[in-house]
Amino acid sequence: MSLRADLAIISEWIAPGSRLLDLGCGDGALLAHLQKQRQVSGYGLELNIDNVVACIERGVNVLQTDIDAGIGDFADGSFDYVVMTQAIQVVQHPEAVLRDMLRIGCQGIVTLPNFGHWSTRLQLLLKGRMPKTANLPAEWHNTENIHLCTLNDFEKLCTDMGISILKRTVTDSRHRQGRRLLPNITGEIGIYLLERKRC
Repeated sequence: MSLRADLAIISEWIAPGSRLLDLGCGDGALLAHLQKQRQVSGYGLELNIDNVVACIERGVNVLQTDIDAGIGDFADGSFDYVVMTQAIQVVQHPEAVLRDMLRIGCQGIVTLPNFGHWSTRLQLLLKGRMPKTANLPAEWHNTENIHLCTLNDFEKLCTDMGISILKRTVTDSRHRQGRRLLPNITGEIGIYLLERKRC
């Protein structure tokens, strides 16, 4: 089974032999791949019971928990990387989660949909309604996304929190990379490698 395109990008950023925590790990595909290809060890945190079962079947260490309940039980520096893909916009307190990510891991990797993409701007302008896209397919009243932001918003939050952005890749909805003019307008998904400035 091939690795999802965004997870393939992330896997290239992970050093072999690292310790990794995957927040909202889904079916465990990323950790399973990294264990096999890069000898990475670690855990996934996942709330959905079907995904927890899928992780176990893949041989991934997984804890069933809600990220919003906190990840404070992990000691400082427990992991080399803490990863959160397509989940920061669904947690209650993104700032607190980012702070914890970079307390328990030296580096963090975050992916998020870009609400500043030209297609969402155009839908708001022409229809006057909350946009729907491939990355944001739900209606406003039944979406899991509660903290939508643009790439610029996320980068400002990182600056305000004293977080260094070591690497950024901006992709389209199929996670195709490429040099993008005006990434906050033309990019649909941002993938960030983060580090505490003191790290």
